[in-house]
Amino acid sequence: LLGVIGVGWYVVTGLTEMTEKKIEKMVEKPVTPSITTSKEKTDVAKDNKAYINPFGDLKKLEDLTDGDYQNYIHKMSHQKVRADVKWGFYEITSERIYWLLEGLDQVKLEHREIYRDILERWVNDDFSQVDKDHNSIWRLQGGTIGEATGILSPEEEEEDIKSQK
Repeated sequence: LLGVIGVGWYVVTGLTEMTEKKIEKMVEKPVTPSITTSKEKTDVAKDNKAYINPFGDLKKLEDLTDGDYQNYIHKMSHQKVRADVKWGFYEITSERIYWLLEGLDQVKLEHREIYRDILERWVNDDFSQVDKDHNSIWRLQGGTIGEATGILSPEEEEEDIKSQK
């Protein structure tokens, strides 16, 4: 009986030490906090000596891919579209739109003209076909659930924005 207790104690003690070491390693790694204000973005960027883009990510403009453009545009469109399911949300801001437009001339993208068409309309506050914009990106991403079925009214949009914050 003492032998079983001794072996059990040895195993539990060993597992506890391994878990503590893993936790210590995780704590040592710097963690970027979630970013909500431009002051916080600036502070985090200074602290980490990293670039924070308008979406709160560490990805630089010259490193954007088709997947990044699709992700950003798709999630911004959720602010204005009606759909049964919406995954992800970025509030539409001029800063984000201009930043993405600037990147179109800096990186090679397969669907550059689709992104340009959407963003040039949006930069001019033309969201008259934002549901079609959503669905064109949604199709590029292989969407099967969450097709946009219309455009939210200004009141619905305001409620949606409030629910995302």
